[in-house]
Order: sequence, then structure tokens, then C-alpha cells
Amino acid sequence: MFKAWLLRKEDGRFSATLSTVDERELPEGDVLLQVQHSTLNYKDALALTDKAPVVRKWPMVPGIDGAGVVLRSSHPAWKAGDRWILNGFGVGETHWGCLAERASLRGDWLVPLPGRFDTRQAMIIGTAGYTAMLCVQAIARHGVQAADGDVLVTGATGGVGSVALGLLAQRGYRVVAATGKPAEADYLRELGAADIIDRATLSAPGKPLQKERWAAVIDTAGSHILANACAQTRWGGVVAACGLAQGMDFPTSVAPFILRNVTLAGVDSVMQPLAARRAAWDALAAEIDLARLERMAHDVPLDQVLQAAASIMAGQSRGRAVVGL
Repeated sequence: MFKAWLLRKEDGRFSATLSTVDERELPEGDVLLQVQHSTLNYKDALALTDKAPVVRKWPMVPGIDGAGVVLRSSHPAWKAGDRWILNGFGVGETHWGCLAERASLRGDWLVPLPGRFDTRQAMIIGTAGYTAMLCVQAIARHGVQAADGDVLVTGATGGVGSVALGLLAQRGYRVVAATGKPAEADYLRELGAADIIDRATLSAPGKPLQKERWAAVIDTAGSHILANACAQTRWGGVVAACGLAQGMDFPTSVAPFILRNVTLAGVDSVMQPLAARRAAWDALAAEIDLARLERMAHDVPLDQVLQAAASIMAGQSRGRAVVGL
């Protein structure tokens, strides 16, 4: 028996409860895992509050991230005692996830935990930090260097934004943080922001082409914020788009792309192949500042997950929410 958050929808009525589950109820998988830490991402908060159709199969254990120890394995790459990380692959959406003390997953979905991290540190990073690294790698592949100019990070107090600030600053970029939370200015500067702008300057409809400001952008918002970020990107710059906190729409024109040679790089973390995942986690292990990482973390007890999810949906959280199991 183990504890798990269970999401149910019966006759149109949604419920989220911390339940005791029999191990025999776990879905099919070739690796049985002890989950030591998980985390709360925006997608998890959507699932836990039923604010969007994240869950595709009921009942569901949420939790798109996990880290822990292998208990039993029939997969050739994994054995009992191995330490692992899980990000995405539809876990918490179509397959029971990691907001539980046990998980049954496919070994092909798991990445070895880098030796530099314990499971809590890995979950401070989580999908948000792994996505942030994918965005930073997209900027680097495009050839944007620190000397080329400012890099904008939107949604800067969120999970992706917080980690992205630290990674970019660590690489020597001058980073500008966009936020709707002016009281968090000190926090953002501690993470590496050289300057801070009000999110409101980006969130309303704007002209298709605007003053060139950014050598590159990491955007977590979508909608008008993404459109304005593209309109302000310098000739030859790149915008890495990975989120939709403001909306799924993209109200812009082709002008930035054909008149300024701007590249819009979509970044999906859920279905990345294992080679790309390992490369991202290896880069995180090599580069991330553990002191900065700790500043963005707050711990959430398992029985307070629902309250923490509501805070995320209300825009009242910052950084990374880590759940110990």
C-alpha cells in the first residue's frame, strides 16, 4: 500500500484526493519505482484543479516529474538501486504519474540521475528546469552569443523563467526579466537578472514591428507577450517559445520573420528523445549554480499539494515547488 493523489471524474464530477492505493492497482510498466521527490508544474496544477483537459484517462495519478530509486526492473537498462529521473512522456496525463510513493513506468522513459544531484535537487530543476535548458540550447544552436545583446525571459518568476535566468547568467548573457510581480525584483536579481521590465509592456496588442531590443527571447507566455517579443527581436535573433501562460493564440504577422530574419523555435519537453534528454541533464549538471537553485525552491508536503496547485493557478507562487514523498 502507498499514498498517492488520485484524480477522478465520474458523471462529470471531478475530485482530487490523497488516497491509499494497493500496489496491484499500478498500471503496467517494466520498472517499479520508489518516488522520493516530485514537483508541481503548471500542467500539474491544471490537472489538480481541473482547469484544463490535461488528464486523458481516469482515474489518474498526476505528477509529470519524479526522481527516486528503482525497486524492481525487467528492463535491461535498469536494476534495483539505480537512481532515476522522469520528465513527461504523457505521465500524469495518460499514464499514472509521480505524485505518489510508488510508480510503475517504462524504463525507456527514464534518465539516470546525474551524480551531482540528489533527488530533491533534481526536482527543484524538474521539467521546468529541463525545459529551460532546452531553450538555452536552442539559443546557443542559433549562434546567439553573450556579446550580441540582451536576452529577454518572460514569466521570469515561474519555474522555467527562474531556471532560465540562472542558466543564461551563468553563461554570461545579460538577461532582462519580464514579470507582473514588482515585489519579486530582488529575487529575480539574485537569480541573475540584470534588468527587470513590467509584463504589462508586453501583454497588450502591439505593432507587428517594434524597436529592436532582444538578441534572443525565452518565452513562457504565448499570446500577445510572444507576439510583442518577436516584434522587438533584433535582426537575426531567435525566440524560443515553450509556454502558454497568457494564451495559446499568437496574434502577430510574418513581418519579424521575413523582414528581420527572426527565428521562432518551438520547444517541447514532453516527447524529446532520450539522447536530447540526457544531453540537457548533463548540461544542467555541468552548469547549474546549486546556490541559485536552492533560492528558487520551496518544499510542499504531500498533503498540501492541492493548496499549492491552487496558489500556482492564482499566480501567487514563484520558483519551484518540490514535493517530498
